[in-house]
Amino acid sequence: MGGSEPERLVLVSMFVFATLVGAAMVAAPEWAPITAIILPMVMGGLFLPPRPLPWFIVYNLVLLTLALPKLPTLTTRSVVSIAVLFLLAFIIMVASFRRSRLGIAGSMGESMLADLSDRIQGQGVLPALSEPWHAESVIRSAGGTRFSGDFFVVGDIGSGRLDVSVVDVSGKGDRAGTRALLLAGAMGGLVTALEPRAFLPATNAYLLNHPWQDGFATAVHLSVDLASGAFAVWTAGHPPALHWRAGAGRWTPLQSEGPMLGLIPDAEFHEAGGVLRSGDALMLYTDGMVETRTTDIGIGIDRLIGQADRQLRSNFSGGAKTLVDSIGSRSDDRALLLVWRD
Repeated sequence: MGGSEPERLVLVSMFVFATLVGAAMVAAPEWAPITAIILPMVMGGLFLPPRPLPWFIVYNLVLLTLALPKLPTLTTRSVVSIAVLFLLAFIIMVASFRRSRLGIAGSMGESMLADLSDRIQGQGVLPALSEPWHAESVIRSAGGTRFSGDFFVVGDIGSGRLDVSVVDVSGKGDRAGTRALLLAGAMGGLVTALEPRAFLPATNAYLLNHPWQDGFATAVHLSVDLASGAFAVWTAGHPPALHWRAGAGRWTPLQSEGPMLGLIPDAEFHEAGGVLRSGDALMLYTDGMVETRTTDIGIGIDRLIGQADRQLRSNFSGGAKTLVDSIGSRSDDRALLLVWRD
């Protein structure tokens, strides 16, 4: 019997449990109905690796077959119950074949995927900034799950600079989640290794060398000098960043330009910049915040600016959550980043 010692222990335990259930169905059918076989089958589907799982399901079906002659009467209800049990066994076996590429049990596969998601999302956690700097970020998945096609990539602020990207991969919700996990890992390494202006060209080259079928990504990358307040923004097929100028009392779109990532070799990404003075702020967001099936992106940006004017009024604390909860498409992933200076 292959596998590690814990895996063998689980396998033996499952067979012993199934045997006890089968024996109970044969010896005391009035206390252990044939539907009791569901328990070991479902538990096997959760805890057994794909390789022994089909044999375990077959063993359960043999136990079920041995228990059938002990039925007092064979009614229509009994026949339906037997058919449902065989159908359940078939579904569990099909699921095990689909998981065979991973070679791990269903529950372990889910925990590994959740752990991978946590680790990748950890790369987008904003660092604690010293006064007078503040930053907030919020992501909402279209399906309400932990997997989203939108994510953040944050660099190390040890150099006195805040480097952060807001990224949106093609698709949404769970379908885009796997692409986001892959790209977030790569971008997390690039953002700490490269100068800000080289970040989007390197990401574009990475996607061209690792193409997805019908896949692309958009991004906006921000670099802020935390000493002087000077900042630069680069966009790749992404809605423009918004700059709040406290002196003027209005939000202004920043005119940076660049194509989507993963489509054009040697693409150029043009920079927009300025200085964040006391009371100023920058807003970066994904298209789920400004675009719906019935709303043009330009109108959506105007609506976002209007909502920010009404709800923030230069008090930016909690503003990222306020805006994400109050505007944007609920059928698309949404992400928003606010950076401001007191």
